[in-house]
Amino acid sequence: MSRRVLVLNADYSAISLCTVPKAFLLVYLDKAELIASSDGNMLRTVNTNYPMPSVIRLNKYVSVPYKGVVLTRQNIFKRDNNSCCYCGSKKDLTLDHVMPKSRGGKTSWTNLATACRRCNTKKGNSTPEEAQMPLSVKPFRPTFIMFLREFDKSSEAKWLPYLSKKSSY
Repeated sequence: MSRRVLVLNADYSAISLCTVPKAFLLVYLDKAELIASSDGNMLRTVNTNYPMPSVIRLNKYVSVPYKGVVLTRQNIFKRDNNSCCYCGSKKDLTLDHVMPKSRGGKTSWTNLATACRRCNTKKGNSTPEEAQMPLSVKPFRPTFIMFLREFDKSSEAKWLPYLSKKSSY
């Protein structure tokens, strides 16, 4: 059961993802309600079948501090659609510091871009302007909701109505 379940706060804002067993337990203990189930998938016990959750809503509002997307290599690749920001290649990808670290560039969402090994080597210790290699998209920090909606290919269609609402997570 590697499926994930979208967890909504009491006000229907998306706050996190959890595993199917955790979601089922929250529903079973009456701490959450089932909003949408996975089509045709059931959780079976000896005596009963239960619908497999896809979206659940917590019964009590939980105050959640700001939660951003974790800065990882895989998340940068997802944000950049697994393609080089300089030439568009999808092969032999690496991370590039737009402003090189040796020149004061930080390791951050706004300074990291996906680059193929060839473009990364060609750019070297230069800025994109100096190397005359413009970025196709300016690096940015995605929000949690934006990341789930646009970059996470494992999200389900049933999540979309809840991910289109404005939220800071």
